[in-house]
This record gives sequence, C-alpha cells and structure tokens, in this order.
Amino acid sequence: MSRVLTIDVPTCVNAYQLRTDRGSFAVLDAAPPLAARRGTALLLPGFTGSKEDFLPLLAPLAQAGFRAVAVDGRGQYESAGPREESAYAQRELALDVVAQSDALTRDGGGPLHLLGHSLGGLIARAAVLDAAPSPLPWASLTLMNCGPAAIETAQQVRTSMLIDALGGMDMDNIWQVMQAMEADGGTAAAASEVDAFHHRRWMGTTPEQLIATGRQLIAEPDRVTELAAAPLRKLVVSGAADRTWPVPWLDEMARRLGAERVVIDGGGHSPNVHRPQETAAALAAFWAQ
Repeated sequence: MSRVLTIDVPTCVNAYQLRTDRGSFAVLDAAPPLAARRGTALLLPGFTGSKEDFLPLLAPLAQAGFRAVAVDGRGQYESAGPREESAYAQRELALDVVAQSDALTRDGGGPLHLLGHSLGGLIARAAVLDAAPSPLPWASLTLMNCGPAAIETAQQVRTSMLIDALGGMDMDNIWQVMQAMEADGGTAAAASEVDAFHHRRWMGTTPEQLIATGRQLIAEPDRVTELAAAPLRKLVVSGAADRTWPVPWLDEMARRLGAERVVIDGGGHSPNVHRPQETAAALAAFWAQ
C-alpha cells in the first residue's frame, strides 16, 4: 500500500485537471517562472498511489528550476476511469502518458523529462517503447524503484491476494481488512488527517484499475534490451533497500540500460516520500545535464 507522510500542498503548487486528447487528468503542478525554467518533468505514481506521493518533491524541483507535474493516471484517485479492465491495459495507460506529455509540451518551457515510480516506471517504459521509433517527446526517462520485469515472488503473492479480494469484496471492506492486518503487524497509526486521505484515495480509485495493473506487476516481461535502444538519457534511482524489486536487480538493470544509477540512503521503496530533498537534488542534477 502506497503511503504518504504529509498531504500539505506547497504554496507554489496548483491543482487542476490537465486536458489532453485522451481526456482530463488530475495533476499537481509546481512551476518556476517561465523565464527561469530549465525544463518540465512529468511524474507518474505507482500501484495504489497517486500524484500526492510526489508532494515532497514538487517545491524542491521548482526551486531548482524545473516545472514538476504529478499526475493521477486514469482510474487513480481524482482522475476518472471506466469500470472495464480492458481500459487499463498497459498500452492504454502508455498512450495516456503520451497525451499528457503532448499537452505539457504545448506549454513550452524547456525539455520534457519523464519519471515513473514503481508501477509508474513500467507504464513510462511502455510509453517510450510504444512511441519509438517516432521522435520521442522526452529528453530523459527516470525509473524510480522500478525493476526490469515482474515484482519479487513474495510481492507477487501479496498482489494476487489483493486482486482476488477486489473481485469479491467492496473497496471499503478490503480497506478495513488491510488496516487490521497492518495493525497486527505493528505498523504505527498514521496521523488522522493523513489516514483520512489514504482512505479517501483508496475509495476514489477504480477497482478495475487496481486489478489490471496488479496483474501487470505480476506478469511484466523483461523489456530492458528494447529500452536500452531507445534514444534518450536514462536514470535508475532507488532507496538502498527495496522488497518490491531487490536493489541488485536495479543495479543490473541500470548496467544493461547504460543508465546513470543513484541510490538514496534511507529512501526505501519511496525515496520521493522518505528522502525528498536528496531525491530532488539527484533528479535536478541529472535533468540539468
């Protein structure tokens, strides 16, 4: 379950619906003045996540001169989505990313950088591969805590259990079960405001989106060789430990991609949440090259 530590929105951030050729998507947009802008970054969240997962990164990235736009994909939290699993096929989600990118490119302000966290990395990768060999709209691709293929075996089991539950229980009942399981495991209770947000986000997410993308996490093939041939700069960034895709997998993937590699101490699976200043600094340094 994706978790945030705060839902405080920096004063530099605007929340709105980004209009694209494939519909509207809820975004959080932090932008420096156009004259000072060094580029734009489109940030894709992971499984069970949302644009709020990037809140701690937005102000530091804007201060570094980058417009940072975090998006809810279709069926995630505040972006509407249909109730058919086919609507969340990876190619459909990838085409959404291309449309979002086109909309941001029309606004100008330097090169466009694409970042995907966890599941968002698999979707970003698919967007790049589906767009090639046409000229790509992105100057770079960053994979944050996203591995070369399917998630680790124990995480596959957990995800399969969630998919089974989504097929037979309503969202609120599943939420209550998950909360009880975390309490039994000794997880500290979240602050009430943040806890309420987590519940609100869960209830706002389309079940079919979770089912379809959960299956993608379990069955994703290795497409690293294909991605290595894509003509854009690449960065693999992660915390120093990760149970979803073990860090040695990410090290080897970066080598195969010819990508830059950054490890954020204490970042875990979500360095954007747990080490935002260090993560923003690493991203800005890479994008500025």
